Amino acid sequence: MKVFVYHTPELTPENSLPDCAVVIDVLRATTTIATALNAGAEAVQAFSNLNQLMEAAEAWLPEKRLRAGERGGAKVEGCDLGNSPLDCTPELVGGKRLFISTTNGTRALQRVEKAATVIAAAMVNRQAAVNYLLTTQPETVWFVGSGWEGSYSLEDTACAGAIAVSLIQQFKSSAATIAGNDEVIAAIALYSQWQDKLLEMFHHSSHGQRLLRLGGDEDLKYCATTDMLEVLPIQKEPGVLIKY
Repeated sequence: MKVFVYHTPELTPENSLPDCAVVIDVLRATTTIATALNAGAEAVQAFSNLNQLMEAAEAWLPEKRLRAGERGGAKVEGCDLGNSPLDCTPELVGGKRLFISTTNGTRALQRVEKAATVIAAAMVNRQAAVNYLLTTQPETVWFVGSGWEGSYSLEDTACAGAIAVSLIQQFKSSAATIAGNDEVIAAIALYSQWQDKLLEMFHHSSHGQRLLRLGGDEDLKYCATTDMLEVLPIQKEPGVLIKY
């Protein structure tokens, strides 16, 4: 297995795709997707375009859908939800399809939607992603961070490092053996420095500070919790993720 880390979807190679793409948007899209599926959502359908989301959602009965829209960290007017995982309770999302569009994470999903396998990972379901990779042994794996509007996000790279560290430990291997690019080594170093104080790191990050200004303290605490969920979102068809 060769692992590659790309800090944003824009940095991925244009003319190739991996055997498995691991999309990461810790704050907050992939955390929210995993939480929604864990709470009993039928599926999560991701869109980079809000108009396409609204059009697709119209084809579903109102009682069977939820529209989740976020731009700039805030809920989009006309949507049922924003992008907070804390809103995804079993009472609200159980049996429903979540139609979601976020500033960054859904763009990353769209970039790799044609890969053979696409999974969504965050700190909350880190070990579920590791277990899947250990079981399926894909030859090439891309960790695709969502970033923020095309720029680097600390927390996404730290999560990639968290998955890589666990893979190395369980393979009884070394970073040099699995690393396909230098970014893997950097991600491992970042996670190793902050692994015992992830919430503090999130508070330092630009998007973490953005969410704090919007009152997202509890979201940050939730997103910084490692290995809380056993659910793994996996793409069933382009843009549609279900519980693995």
